[in-house]
Amino acid sequence: MIGFHEGELAVQEKAGVAFDAARLEGMLRPASLDGGAQKFLAQRDFVAITARDGDGRLWTSGMAGLPGFLSSSGSTLTIGTAPGPGDPLHGVPAWQPVGVLVIDLALRRRVRINGELVRSTDGELEIAAEQAYGNCPQYIHPHEVTQPASTLPVVTDGSLGEAATALIEGADTFFLGTAHPTRGADTSHKGGEPGFVRIDGGDLWWPDFPGNNMFNSLGNIAVDPTASLLFLDFSTGTALHLSGTATIDWNAGGETGRAVRFHPTRSVLNSWS
Repeated sequence: MIGFHEGELAVQEKAGVAFDAARLEGMLRPASLDGGAQKFLAQRDFVAITARDGDGRLWTSGMAGLPGFLSSSGSTLTIGTAPGPGDPLHGVPAWQPVGVLVIDLALRRRVRINGELVRSTDGELEIAAEQAYGNCPQYIHPHEVTQPASTLPVVTDGSLGEAATALIEGADTFFLGTAHPTRGADTSHKGGEPGFVRIDGGDLWWPDFPGNNMFNSLGNIAVDPTASLLFLDFSTGTALHLSGTATIDWNAGGETGRAVRFHPTRSVLNSWS
């Protein structure tokens, strides 16, 4: 289905950018991963994916590999690895919507690919893409991807311990996963100066900076509050996965007047794949 869904349209209207957003609707046309997109994917070494585990809980995970571990043909994306043991998406079920973000944190380039996970094994994921489009380099902070050693996860009920708090408070980058009941999942990159994500009691919140006016993430949240966050320590390979719910604050002040508040209900602290 081509076009913005009802949540995206409502947020665009409330933010006063409906006219500008309408000019970008063509980016939502059916995906093609040939040509320049195919070359870009083949040269990357990191991907983030948002999907649901076997219990239906939404998570976002990161995977690293040598250039070439991502390949594409037509509208099919193949990821030559899968979330490992200890990752909340280990053994991720196939035949579900997924949101993929392929990002080069050194070159500050990214491509969002949304579609359906049609095959899932211990060493490979295959995605039938429905949308694929690039995003601007704004707010991307350069990082080198680390290949971490595997460690056992620490699973909690969503409360934030000392290590998780330190990772969040020092982060200049995180990944946000959202979903729509009929239009699938999405993974987006969020960046700012270290400390732009604040902890308030047991919740997190961050300002919503100006972007491309499409409002894919906020549009999903407006319809379905289910959300997931992924924080990475690129120097150690430590990953913090949070699953919970998000809401939009339209009276937050700041540059846009918008902020997102996230309430974690489950967390996993481990090393990413």
